Amino acid sequence: MMNTMSSTDLFYNDSVNHGSARSNATDRHELEAHFARDTSVPLHSDLYEQIDQLEAINVDELVRLMADDGNGITTKPVTFADFFEGLAQLATMGVVEVTDIVEAIHREVILRPLGHFNESYLNRWPRGFTGRIYGTIRQLMLMVGNNLASVLRLYKNYVSQKPAQPLPDSLKKLVNVLNGVMGDHLVTHQNALAVPMTLYDRDGNTQSNTLSGRITILCHGLCMSHLSWQSTDGHGLGDAISQSQPDTTVLYLDYNTGRRISRSGHKLSHLLQNLVDDNPDISQIDLVGHSMGGLVSRSALFYAEQEHLDWIMRVGNLITLGSPHHGAVLERIGNHVQEIIAKLPFAGSLAKLGDMRSAGIIDLRHGSIRDADWKSLEGRSVLPQDFRHPASLPSGIKTYFAASALIETHYDSKMTSLLGDGLVSVASALGEDEDEHSLFVPDGHKAVFYGVSHMNLINSRRVRGQVVEWLLDNGRSDYAGRSRIYSYPKSLALVL
Repeated sequence: MMNTMSSTDLFYNDSVNHGSARSNATDRHELEAHFARDTSVPLHSDLYEQIDQLEAINVDELVRLMADDGNGITTKPVTFADFFEGLAQLATMGVVEVTDIVEAIHREVILRPLGHFNESYLNRWPRGFTGRIYGTIRQLMLMVGNNLASVLRLYKNYVSQKPAQPLPDSLKKLVNVLNGVMGDHLVTHQNALAVPMTLYDRDGNTQSNTLSGRITILCHGLCMSHLSWQSTDGHGLGDAISQSQPDTTVLYLDYNTGRRISRSGHKLSHLLQNLVDDNPDISQIDLVGHSMGGLVSRSALFYAEQEHLDWIMRVGNLITLGSPHHGAVLERIGNHVQEIIAKLPFAGSLAKLGDMRSAGIIDLRHGSIRDADWKSLEGRSVLPQDFRHPASLPSGIKTYFAASALIETHYDSKMTSLLGDGLVSVASALGEDEDEHSLFVPDGHKAVFYGVSHMNLINSRRVRGQVVEWLLDNGRSDYAGRSRIYSYPKSLALVL
């Protein structure tokens, strides 16, 4: 039936000025609720325009107001009730997003062959027969989702008088994966699945004890959680630090890896300032970050220095494991592929799938840890590599970088360095660059571990031993005068 309709049959003439798209910071739910009430306004505009409207929203201001100031987003760990309420909302939004993409493809397939894929016809589409069908689907899904979420919210309020039931570890890890993929969207929509930044002790409880002396904070990477540091044999990095330094308290940071890295840096900086204010007997803070966790740690140090916060005066060591200080190859490849797809006829709408990935992932493209790298942009992107703002390391802090390579032997080549651990190149993990972005860490403070993948950096016995050695030394030895450390698998070392 659709194939026999003429182009004029597809649309209804209307006098509504579709060009006056709202520029206020109004989220998607408010827009669709308004359109559902007011039939004189089209329910859905072009997907490209809608994404631009969403990108124009100052998402991070919403994050600051809701998460940093404590309005709208809970600061308590996600519970069972939160889990089901968040899933209900997430499922609804997922269906709506898929409907948007399907409609965009359908619209392009119909209009482009007719030569009508232009602004005039795109503005008329929502009033046409096909556009109204898609609008009805969206309204129904939103209605079902909102009703389901309301029921779950009532249940949550009902059981709130009882002790909250924490999530099991398996679901906790799933929630952190969702945060890594779409964490900024979860915060924007006030989804209960949004993970708050929290410190945990070695027993998995939120930090509440009085602290003194030296503490070490382990910061996980993208899509991971504080549970990621646990080892099946009970010999994780945190355990090794505690055993080698009984007087050191090991804490585990949990945070939403889908947020802007600089926003997480701000949050961590203020969290550590509060920690020091509440525990004035803390004598030293050591930061150990894996992957994105290293960038968040650097961002926290950068902003603590900018804001003259005194917790930074207690930082002794910064150790990063496979952190993409100058960007991750995989995110760059993904962005390049997305740009190519966007230029193909009938596939441009599919390219917008890439815009759904979290801002945290986008920041990994060039290792952006400053607000200035994205705040001046209209969309959810970052400045090109050559225009990003440098963020030097604070003086007085001993810094150590660990990189890894999938190959098991020392083979010096551009391919080896580029491949790195499979996600991050060796040069990026070691903070090496040819211009002002180089972090200028002495060679003796760098280590390359061959035969170790990106994820295994947190479980490798060799990596664990090197981190413990650096922390035990605590800056007493002159590592700066030594050569770079190269570590090989034990079996290969015997052969050599």
